[in-house]
Amino acid sequence: MIIEQIGDGMAVESNYRINGKRLWTTLMAMAEIGATPKGGVNRVALTEVDRAGRAQFAAWCAEAGLSVRVDSMGNMFARRAGRDDARPPVLFGSHLDSQPTGGKFDGALGVIAGLEVMRTLDDLGIVTEAPIELINWTDEEGSRFGRAMMGSAVWAGIDSEAAIKARRDADGTTVGHALAAIDAEGPEPAVHATADAYFELHIEQGPILERDGQRIGIVTGAQALVWFDAILTGQESHAGTTPPDARRDALAGAAEIILLVERLMHEQGETGRGTVGRLSVHPNSPNVIPGEVRFGIEFRHPEDRIVEMLIERFPGEAQAIAAERDLTLTIRTSFRVAATPFDPACVSLVREACTRLGYAAREIVSGAGHDAVHVASVVPTAMIFTPCKDGLSHNEAESITPEEAEAGAQVLLDVVLARANRRI
Repeated sequence: MIIEQIGDGMAVESNYRINGKRLWTTLMAMAEIGATPKGGVNRVALTEVDRAGRAQFAAWCAEAGLSVRVDSMGNMFARRAGRDDARPPVLFGSHLDSQPTGGKFDGALGVIAGLEVMRTLDDLGIVTEAPIELINWTDEEGSRFGRAMMGSAVWAGIDSEAAIKARRDADGTTVGHALAAIDAEGPEPAVHATADAYFELHIEQGPILERDGQRIGIVTGAQALVWFDAILTGQESHAGTTPPDARRDALAGAAEIILLVERLMHEQGETGRGTVGRLSVHPNSPNVIPGEVRFGIEFRHPEDRIVEMLIERFPGEAQAIAAERDLTLTIRTSFRVAATPFDPACVSLVREACTRLGYAAREIVSGAGHDAVHVASVVPTAMIFTPCKDGLSHNEAESITPEEAEAGAQVLLDVVLARANRRI
C-alpha cells in the first residue's frame, strides 16, 4: 500500500481504485427509471417516477450497509460510520431528479458515484477517521415548481421550509402535498448540522473540458444568476379583422423583450448568459391576437457586478418596450444567487487528486447552479466536473463515456478519503 502525505498532514492511499464497471452498470440501472424513447430520462421531482428512483437508491444503500435518514424536505442522507463517529461528517452527493426531457447523467452521476465510493471502501475494508454521508437532494432542477435547488436551499437556511412547501406547480399542487403524496417527507427537520466538507461530482453541462481535452474540471466556484417572472398584458381580438394600428399584441411585445434579453447577453461577451426558456400564451388560439404572455427570464455571469447591472437595467428597458406597444408589463425577481467561490482547501484537494492520478485537468467556473452553491454557504465545498459530449445537457442526448464517469468517481474517492482522514 502506497501512503502519500499531502497538505495539512492528510494521508491518502493512492492506489485505491473504484470499480468502474460496477459504477457504469448502476448508472444504467438508475437510467431505466423514467427512461424515455430518445434515450434520456423523465424523473421530475416528487413524481411517482421520482419515488421509484428514491426507493432504488435507498435499497442500494441498505445493501451497502449504510444507514439512511430522510429530512422533512425529502433530502436523503446515507451514512457510513467513521472510526471517530463523533467527528463532523464529510458530505458528498448530488440529485436524482431530472428535467422532463433530461439526460442520464445530470445529477445522477454524483449520487451513483458517491454510492460507488461507499462500495469501494467496503470492498477494501477501509474505515475512515470521520463519518461520511452521501446525499440525494430534493428537486435540484426546479422544472416543476419554479425554484431550483429547493432541498438544499431549505437545509442551508437560504429559504424557509414553509415558503418552499407552499410553492405550486402548473396544476396547483404544492410542494408540501407532492412530498406527502410520494411518502418523501421524513421525520427529521431540514436543518444543516455541523459538517466538515461537501464535495459534488457533476457533468460539466458545457463544452469547455471536451474542447480543451481535459479529463477533469477543478471547479473554483459558480457564477451569479437571477430569474425574473414576467406577465405582459395586451388585448385579445380577432386576428382577421383587427388592423395593425389597433392591435395590442402581447406575444409580439414578448418577442421584442426576448430579443432584448439576447442583446443584453451578447453585450457581456463570451461570459454573458441570457435566456427565456418558458413561455405561456393566452388564449393560445390560431385566430386570436394574444392578450397575455407569461414568461421567465434568467441572466447569469461570473461577476456579481454584471448581474447587478442587469437587474437594474433589464426591467426598465423591458417596460419601455411594453409602453411603446401600449402593453402592461408586470415583472418581479423570483430567484437570485450570488457568485459563489468554493473553499480553497477543498478545491486544492481536487487539484492534488488530479495530479496524483495523472488526469489532465483545468480550473473552471460552473455556469450552472448546483446544490453545492447553497451548501457552500454553510459548509466548506468544492465540485468536480467531468466532460459531456458536445457540452450537451438538459437534453435526452446527454452523454458521457464510462471512462469519464470512472475518472470523476476516482477523484471523488480520493478527495473524500483525504478529507475524512485528515489529522485534526
